[in-house]
Amino acid sequence: MVAIAETKRVEYEGYSPVFWRKAPDSSPKQELYLQSLLASPDVMALVAQVGDRLAGFVIGALTTAPPVYNPGGPVCIVDDFTVAPPEEWRPVGGALLAAVAREAQARGAVLMVVVCAQRDQAKRTLLQEAACVVASEWYVRPL
Repeated sequence: MVAIAETKRVEYEGYSPVFWRKAPDSSPKQELYLQSLLASPDVMALVAQVGDRLAGFVIGALTTAPPVYNPGGPVCIVDDFTVAPPEEWRPVGGALLAAVAREAQARGAVLMVVVCAQRDQAKRTLLQEAACVVASEWYVRPL
């Protein structure tokens, strides 16, 4: 998972070097972070294998939305979600997204929020095909 995330991290840094800046020691930090996530009962982590290789993973975390949004129940935040190679977003990413959505719904979630860089076209296409809609965009500017 760390190796696939590292590849995606390098890609995203090329999209927006300030916002998506990769730390020099990002892989060991990511490994510790993932270990802490996986220990939480509110986290769902799923992996996909193609043959004998890890082809992708998705991590969803159940949380309570701020009261101002009030979606009617828990929200599943999907921040860590990637597939390698990018050509496998539709089959592998689609299966992972559907599976985490089913699990989140079974745990009471009423809404799923998925993080995606603006220029990650393969992932954006998958999300649009999965009936996800853009709810927000963040704009950054160095000061």
